[in-house]
Amino acid sequence: MDGVVAYIRRLIERGEIRAGHRLPAERELARRIGVSRPTVRAGLQTLVAMQILHARPGAGTFVADGPPRFGTEPLSFLAALHGFTRDEMFEARRALEVSVAGLAAERARPEQLAGLADEVTSMFASLQDPQTFLIHDIRFHRAVGAASGNPILASLVEMVAAMFYEQRRKTAGRAHDLTSTAAAHRKIYQAIRARDGARAQAAMNEHLLAAQQEQASEELRLVKIGAPPLGTQKG
Repeated sequence: MDGVVAYIRRLIERGEIRAGHRLPAERELARRIGVSRPTVRAGLQTLVAMQILHARPGAGTFVADGPPRFGTEPLSFLAALHGFTRDEMFEARRALEVSVAGLAAERARPEQLAGLADEVTSMFASLQDPQTFLIHDIRFHRAVGAASGNPILASLVEMVAAMFYEQRRKTAGRAHDLTSTAAAHRKIYQAIRARDGARAQAAMNEHLLAAQQEQASEELRLVKIGAPPLGTQKG
C-alpha cells in the first residue's frame, strides 16, 4: 500500500498528473507498480481518505481539484484527548481569522466580495430561522478564508468553521440577538470591501470576542439549569 501512495506522489510531483486528472485503471496501476489490485485499491482508498484523490462512482478515481480541505476529526480527537478549553479554541480561532480578514481586505477579488455580500444579505433575511442563519454565518467565514488568497489558511478556516458549526448547530435555536451578529458580519464585509485591512482585523476580532462571550454565557446558563455542557450534548 505504501508503494502505491509513493508512486502516486511521484506522479504528482513530476507533473505527470494534475488536479482534476483521472488516474489509470486499477489493473494498469497494479501492472506499473508491480503489486496486486487489492493493494492498489487499498492505497487509493488511503489517498481518498487524505483527500488527495476522490472517487466518482462509474467514472474512476481523480486527483482532487479546488482548495485543499482538512478534515475536522484529527482536531476533534486532539481536543478530546488534551481537553482543549473553550477559551483556548477561541484564542486560536482569533489568531487565525483576524489575520485572514486582513489578507482578504488586500486580496479579495470582485466575485469574492459579491459572495461575502450575498452571505450578509442572507443572514439578515434569515433572522427568524436560526439554523439557516448559522449556515450563512459559517459560509461567510469560509468565504473570508477563501478571499485571503492563501489556500492553506483558507483550508484551516474551513476546518475550524466546521468544528464550530457542529458545536453551534445544537444550540442555534436558543440563539439571541441575531441582528447584532448579522451587523457584525456586515461590518467585517464593509471593511474588506473598503480594502482596509486594519479595520477588517479589528471588526473580526470584535465579532469573535462577542461570540466567545455569548457562548460562555450560554454554558453558564446550562450549568444553572443542570443541563450538560455544550461539548457533551447529544443531537
